[in-house]
Amino acid sequence: MKAVVMAGGEGTRLRPMTSSMPKPLLPVANRPIMEHVLRLLKRHGLNETVVTVQFLASLVKNYFGDGEELGMELTYANEEKPLGTAGSVKNAEEALKDDAFLVISGDALTDFDLTELINFHKEKGALVTVCLTRVPNPLEFGITIVDEEGKVERFLEKPTWGQVFSDTVNTGIYVMEPEVFDYVEPDVPVDWSGDVFPQLMKEGKPIYGYVAEGYWEDVGTHESYVKAQADVLEGKVDVEIDGFELSPGVWIAEGAEVHPDAVLRGPLYIGDYAKVEADVEIREHTVVGSNVVVKSGAFLHKAVVHDNVYIGQHSNLRGCVVGKNTDIMRAARIEDGAVIGDECLVGEESIVQGNVRVYPFKTIEAGAFVNTSVIWESRGQAHLFGARGVSGILNVEITPELAVRLAGAYATTLKKGSTVTTARDHSRGARALKRAVISALQASAIDVRDLENVPLPVARQQTARGSAGGIMIRTTPGVPDSVDIMFFDGQGADLSQTSQRKLDRVFARQEYRRAFPGEIGDLHFPASVFDSYTGSLLRNVDTTGISESGLKVVVDASNGSAGLVLPSLLGKLGVDSLTINPGLNESRPTETADMRRSGLVRLGEIVASSRAAFGVRFDPVGERLSLVDEKGRIVEDDRALLVMLDLVAAERRSGRVALPVTTTRIAEQVAAYHGTQVEWTTTSPDDLTRVGRDDSTIFGGDGRGGFIVPEFSSVFDGTAAFVRLIGLVARTQLTLSQIDARIPRAHVLKRDLATPWAVKGLVMRRVVEAAGDRFVDTTDGVRVVETDGRWVMVLPDPAEAVTHLWAEGPDDRSAQALLDEWAEVVDSAGR
Repeated sequence: MKAVVMAGGEGTRLRPMTSSMPKPLLPVANRPIMEHVLRLLKRHGLNETVVTVQFLASLVKNYFGDGEELGMELTYANEEKPLGTAGSVKNAEEALKDDAFLVISGDALTDFDLTELINFHKEKGALVTVCLTRVPNPLEFGITIVDEEGKVERFLEKPTWGQVFSDTVNTGIYVMEPEVFDYVEPDVPVDWSGDVFPQLMKEGKPIYGYVAEGYWEDVGTHESYVKAQADVLEGKVDVEIDGFELSPGVWIAEGAEVHPDAVLRGPLYIGDYAKVEADVEIREHTVVGSNVVVKSGAFLHKAVVHDNVYIGQHSNLRGCVVGKNTDIMRAARIEDGAVIGDECLVGEESIVQGNVRVYPFKTIEAGAFVNTSVIWESRGQAHLFGARGVSGILNVEITPELAVRLAGAYATTLKKGSTVTTARDHSRGARALKRAVISALQASAIDVRDLENVPLPVARQQTARGSAGGIMIRTTPGVPDSVDIMFFDGQGADLSQTSQRKLDRVFARQEYRRAFPGEIGDLHFPASVFDSYTGSLLRNVDTTGISESGLKVVVDASNGSAGLVLPSLLGKLGVDSLTINPGLNESRPTETADMRRSGLVRLGEIVASSRAAFGVRFDPVGERLSLVDEKGRIVEDDRALLVMLDLVAAERRSGRVALPVTTTRIAEQVAAYHGTQVEWTTTSPDDLTRVGRDDSTIFGGDGRGGFIVPEFSSVFDGTAAFVRLIGLVARTQLTLSQIDARIPRAHVLKRDLATPWAVKGLVMRRVVEAAGDRFVDTTDGVRVVETDGRWVMVLPDPAEAVTHLWAEGPDDRSAQALLDEWAEVVDSAGR
């Protein structure tokens, strides 16, 4: 008989432990729960096993492989999407269709006699036999009633106390005949107890319940996880413990070093190659993982510590769980019920209070007092800030309450009486959140200049005019149900990493400053914002030759706030213009890639039919710009960057341009041809901004529609780029298609590969190792240059479980081959 182990669950209730590790791999007594399950199957002769996987499937496959080390034969059935308890087994039907099979969860700890269960199934001639057990609290499980013969009479999934009619619950362990697959629809979510079993009972099929004796714990919560560790150490469950029992209940694994002066009060477990120094006290129900270092004077009681953790001198850990690769520094204290995720740093003398959750890759500053969870959202970001400020789903992740706390934390980093400029896009969600932000700022003794709805570049420019900082709230580009809360410094640029960490720290500690009654901040609304912006723009950007050129342009405002500044600008430029989509559309505060593309196609048709010199399309907040040439053809963003670079460099003939390292090296040829040089930056807009502030910088861009016009601003500004482009085209008297035609074609390809957070560091190490003697550039990520000039760049995403790859060659085929080669390096490291 074969077995099926279901190992595809996300284990959301066990986060942050399961944020970067699938639930079946969570260690119990330093062995994954699923390994205990597999060893149980082997003891009962079930050596051929199919494992159903879905969430972080590669980690499960990497750990268990083909099962050879366990003396078993493992195969895997991968779900592309969650299919439910029955659907996941249906996904493995091909391997199970010939004989009866046993189904068991990969994340429940048990020592049931599976042989007796199988014998019962055969004796009864059952189609399905449900393994049952008795529990004191059946609320979280499916209740099952059986008659005297063991035949199931009734099921009830997760009842209320008012519905409880039995303490006999479904353990999720079944023996089944392959005919049961006839009742499971393929490729859709289906559950055994909710969908299949009721139908079988309705048709009078033989479903039996076997009440098993022994231990069973559904490890679904932090409490049950810690309890399972204690039960193993107490001997309440019959599982194998890897190690030597030095004294009753004191288990030490191979290679562990325990100083004779350490105090061990069992039952407890110390993993292989762990090191416990003198004057350490480890008390009952503590599990110390592999390669853990426990420094002198530390105290551990009922603590579960995963692998490769450092526990500093005089640290105190009570009833907590600490994820792998985490550092607990000197005299830190972690209280009962707290959970620290993987790869965190808990600073010296900091205190993490009971039941606090610290998500992976977080830093608790030295001396911090953490009394609320430090959340790592599903996008995986290591800090509060992502690539676009603080981002999330409106009213789910980004709520008015969160906006108030963020604004309060930001205000606390500024002096009392400072001025902060606030702004928003034209969405209702941004308007509502901005009001919450303004209230919090005023309550923290901050004066507020509210610009209301303005383009993002206008908000940045106005912030730089005397404010200590700024906050802009906009809809996340391309994600209509999400918002970004963007924080600016006194120059209107995004906050530096140092300032972000400072805000992060205040937010995590909830140490908000509040104003006394006489200190409440003022609120005022500056007048003539758009006139001020356009006046400054026209004074700083060269517009000579525009009025005499007779140029005609088509401008698409995308129904966004970019259209608000155009009336006061186009007339003063003296250019013949046709503006389309000028009105605000609150129901469409952003646009998807398809919407943007169709808008550009329409713009091209209008440009061609009206015989305009070119067309421009702003993004809804006026930060980025897309181009269409005089023939109505779309100039792709990467080509638009080269066209603008060629125009600027040809006119200036000196200086430097700021470009991210992912840009084609054709840009270097274009710049050098005109006597300018490229300053390569990271892919972060902050780095482009930094270089853009330098007096020698004449241009900057990111190849995604973001352009920097340094004589006016060091940040992306679509309107400034538009004005500069008109002047350049007017003076050069060449069309965009002519400029584009004289620039060599680039062949840069990009690919994104899913990479679990747990292996990102390993991936980058393998890339460097694979580079060998080739030139390696580490400006951002790792860029490997071949001897023939081809290059590939590997960059881990800072906010997602993804690795980005770029490759450039003399043609697409060569670039594709290089991309395939290095994608295999990344994939092999993640497997």
